[in-house]
Amino acid sequence: MPQPTEIRLRRAERVLEVAFDDGSRFALPAEYLRVESPSAEVQGHAPGQKVTLAGRREVGILRLEPVGHYAIRLVFDDLHDSGIYSWDYLHQLGREQATRWEAYEAALAAKGLSRDPPRRRG
Repeated sequence: MPQPTEIRLRRAERVLEVAFDDGSRFALPAEYLRVESPSAEVQGHAPGQKVTLAGRREVGILRLEPVGHYAIRLVFDDLHDSGIYSWDYLHQLGREQATRWEAYEAALAAKGLSRDPPRRRG
C-alpha cells in the first residue's frame, strides 16, 4: 500500500495535493473528493446505493485531520466531515480520477442535476 510523502492543501485553488512513496503525485479537487467521499452518506450502506451529489462545484476543504497513521478526515465547508480517506483510497482516487469523474458527470446528466450550487433568491 503506497504511503503519502507529502500532503498539501491549496485552499484558494480548492485542491488537495498528495505525493506517494511510489512516485505518484495527484492534485485532487475538493469537489471530486467531496462527491467521492467514503462516508456512508455518499456511498450508501450496501453496493449500488451510492448517492449522486449535485451542487458541489464551489465546495472547499476547511481542514485536514489525521486519523492514526493510515488516513485523514477532510472537513468540507458544506460541513461534511464523516469521510475518512485512507492512504489506499486517496491513491485509488488519484489513479481513477478521469474514469470516476466521467462517471460522475454522466450520472449528473442522467438525473438532470448540475455541479453548480442552487442560487438563493433575494
